[in-house]
Amino acid sequence: MQITRNSLETATGPSDWFTGTVYIDTIATASSPSRVQAASVHFTPGARTAWHTHPFGQTIFVTEGVGRCQRRGGQIEVIRPGDRVYFEPGEDHWHGAAPERFMTHIAMQEVDEAGSPVTWGEQVSDEEYETAPAS
Repeated sequence: MQITRNSLETATGPSDWFTGTVYIDTIATASSPSRVQAASVHFTPGARTAWHTHPFGQTIFVTEGVGRCQRRGGQIEVIRPGDRVYFEPGEDHWHGAAPERFMTHIAMQEVDEAGSPVTWGEQVSDEEYETAPAS
């Protein structure tokens, strides 16, 4: 058994990866032989990730608030506490808060052989974000 006391400060999500204000709290870092990585990601209203992919996929688990997510070419989906979303390996997608709500999720993914869990793409435009979500 290993207990790791929290010594990491909350990080602000970099503007290359996010639109709006996002805070990230590390939960687990990949430690060989495990490749699992996890973080609690806190989105302010309207904040969202850029388009991105994960080499081994990603699961997000919504813990509070109301959010949105979309895979490239699909409809925007509304996500709420208790919802789990799995993005397939290589599936281009984004996720974030609804326009007038905060949203927090736990993000879980694996790192590749180079230690990278994600490949970042372009920002989600306001036009893309404001498209009506699926009902």
